[in-house]
Amino acid sequence: MRQFAQAVNRLGTESGSSLKYRQASVHQWLSGHLPREAVRPLILEALARKLNRPVTRAEAGFPSDSYLSEKPTSVEQLIDLGRQDMDPSRRKLLAAGVYSAALSVPAFSALTAAASAADQERITRPSGRIGSGEVATVRRMTDKIADILDELGGGHARPMAAAFLVNTVAGYLHADASEKVHRDMLSAASDLTYLTGWMAMYERAHGLGQTYYLRALDLANESGDQLTYSRTLRGMSLQASHLRHGRKALEYADSAAEAAPQASPRLTAFLRGQQAHASAMVGDRQGAISRLREAETALSKADSRRDAVGGYDQAAFLFHVSHVHYEARDIENSVKALRHSLRVMSPQERQGRLHAYAVLAQRQHEMGHLEESCASWERFLDDYEVLSTARGDEHFDRLRALNMLRRSPVTRKLQDRIHAVAELKAA
Repeated sequence: MRQFAQAVNRLGTESGSSLKYRQASVHQWLSGHLPREAVRPLILEALARKLNRPVTRAEAGFPSDSYLSEKPTSVEQLIDLGRQDMDPSRRKLLAAGVYSAALSVPAFSALTAAASAADQERITRPSGRIGSGEVATVRRMTDKIADILDELGGGHARPMAAAFLVNTVAGYLHADASEKVHRDMLSAASDLTYLTGWMAMYERAHGLGQTYYLRALDLANESGDQLTYSRTLRGMSLQASHLRHGRKALEYADSAAEAAPQASPRLTAFLRGQQAHASAMVGDRQGAISRLREAETALSKADSRRDAVGGYDQAAFLFHVSHVHYEARDIENSVKALRHSLRVMSPQERQGRLHAYAVLAQRQHEMGHLEESCASWERFLDDYEVLSTARGDEHFDRLRALNMLRRSPVTRKLQDRIHAVAELKAA
């Protein structure tokens, strides 16, 4: 019972809540006392992670949501999610949602994507008729939001994405259109939803990010878009790897690869790189090295155009190389790969650069290279000062917790700057 209470408390921390349940609380639950509504999802997830399968409310003895007489359509679920994400009073509650490590996602081939199914879900309303121009608008807006993410951070970009989904894309999805245009719109909406989930993940709202990913999968399936379906699964694998669920990360990565047998060279590299990282996490070093070779070969065949959403380039590949070395505890080569990644990274990728310098600084600190670590933290702070990003906040909290000794002018300078940035962020 003590271990179960600890598991629920850990999940509370993961979702942004501070819980202090003890063995006596679990004893009360087992005796029939219903835990608070807000804690029930945490209990279900703790059980699911222990059993390695989803656990329903009914199985746990919780009241079911019987008032939901009909399952809303995927578009309705997306609109509801986006509307809540737009509301500042609801956003914090959404962000506290629990990430499910026992979620199973079927392969694309196991799902039905027939046109008739999509037509049945579509509701024609007097909102006009759309064509290819509206699809292009959604694609362009998605690219612009991805640019804002790189330049200013997800804290600014995600509310824009949610508002655009609700105020514009929802109307397009409900409008009259030819079958081809409607499918193209579903695909474009899926891309934007995937990007919104990506931003939520990087803002440490992992339960919310996972929910957006699931909505993106629904839309990609309805449109018959295997590539977006695959790319979304790859994003789910990255999320699982960040949360240290290695087996789940590998499951999603393999499912992503299976969903895109005809992928372009760049997407193939994108998928193989994630498979390599996940393989290394579960101790399959040989498999990881093999996947890295496949990623490198595929990337060498890619054209020069890099997608704004879910793009993959030499810098991203080298980041995966660094992860594979680090999982094998080869920190020296991990640092070398990270340095190389930063050298070839686009100057526009401030979000990625911020993350890479923070990871580099932490690994240099592990090696005992204190002054090099301080220099990398300084580069991290250059971007952190101007970006709104919870991932950056996470790294900054870790930096402040290091409590480096004032052994040199370099460490003293960094400590002074940490205090200055903390005051700036608090203002």
